[in-house]
Amino acid sequence: MGKILRETARPSFNCSSASPSSAPPATTSSTSVTDTVRGSHRFKITGYALSKGIGIGKYIASDIFSVGGYDWAIYFYPDGKSVEDNATYVSLFIALASEGADVRALFELTLLDQSGKERHKVHSHFERTLESGPYTLKYRGSMWGYKRFFKRTALETSDYLKDDCLSVNCSVGVVKSHTEGPKIYKIPIMPSNIGQQLGKLLDSGKGSDVSFEVNGEIFAAHKLVLAARSPVFRAQLFGPMKDQNTRCIKIEDMEAPVFKALLHVIYYDSLPDMQELTGLNSKGATTLMAQHLLAAADRYGLERVRLMCETSLCEDVAINTVATTLALAEQHHCFQLKAICLKFVAQPENLRAVMQTDGFEYLKESCPSVLTELLEYVARFTEHSDYLCKHRNEAILDGSDINGRRVKQRL
Repeated sequence: MGKILRETARPSFNCSSASPSSAPPATTSSTSVTDTVRGSHRFKITGYALSKGIGIGKYIASDIFSVGGYDWAIYFYPDGKSVEDNATYVSLFIALASEGADVRALFELTLLDQSGKERHKVHSHFERTLESGPYTLKYRGSMWGYKRFFKRTALETSDYLKDDCLSVNCSVGVVKSHTEGPKIYKIPIMPSNIGQQLGKLLDSGKGSDVSFEVNGEIFAAHKLVLAARSPVFRAQLFGPMKDQNTRCIKIEDMEAPVFKALLHVIYYDSLPDMQELTGLNSKGATTLMAQHLLAAADRYGLERVRLMCETSLCEDVAINTVATTLALAEQHHCFQLKAICLKFVAQPENLRAVMQTDGFEYLKESCPSVLTELLEYVARFTEHSDYLCKHRNEAILDGSDINGRRVKQRL
């Protein structure tokens, strides 16, 4: 093998002393890249006829969605946004729902044709040149959209309204810039499959050296795997206060399917199929199992498993289960899940229905302090609504933004 030689620096006194054979100065380069981070949200509005008469300037809001690091919401005004239009038009806007200053973005609002002809009503910034560049939203509550989006009499006889339902799609493209340096090439490495390998070990039962009795069912496992994954199991199996009988340990206050799911996550590092585990094909059963598994994960100090359960429960937040989930989040210090549940319950269209569930009664009895936080969230939603109304006069008139730029309609 060749030797690696290290070149030592030579002192340089003036330009004439430089060697003719010295290397030229290194040239580096970088590239500034400006692009859009795009996302979309489908907003379905049912019961259109019942929403008429809500009042000019009153809106129906979509759920808040995130694109490009900012929160957004769609606002539909059944009686229009402007008093001067006298409820002749419906209005449609996209609003910045999070804190931010000078957020630059492109937008597209589409009212979907529900006849199958795909003659959608589209207002878009995309796929065309904007003379003054992307639209800038200066603060939370800034809007882009149309006060005269569609004449109500024409809308109610069109293919856009079907079974008293409207469907709106909103696309947002947040403008982002970054600088790229030289590319560094890497050799790809296949993803780890240690979870699958350990899972096969659990399923086969080979080499098991401890068993657990849960409600009459026996589960075989491996001490070292459990101890490596859980500080509670580590203390129970190898600590100074370990159980006297570590060959078969009885588990109290837990259902057998929950413990089986717990072992699955410890070995596989992924949640099991909840419906397959419970034998029930319903979201309610899946949510109930995730709730029990979250409590078990907290009991055994499995932080990652607890977060997995939080994520699963976030995806299935519903009227009939959210109060129980909120109580669980409070009891097990799941702050992110708690915030999402509070936000869901505080929405005016959800609050009354949630308060009529058995879960809400349980929440009042077990976690009364949460009700104070819930009131704060309700007040925050009211404040956000008032804020938007206060600044509505800065919204766009008839397809123009506040800078006077027109956005052409495409059919």
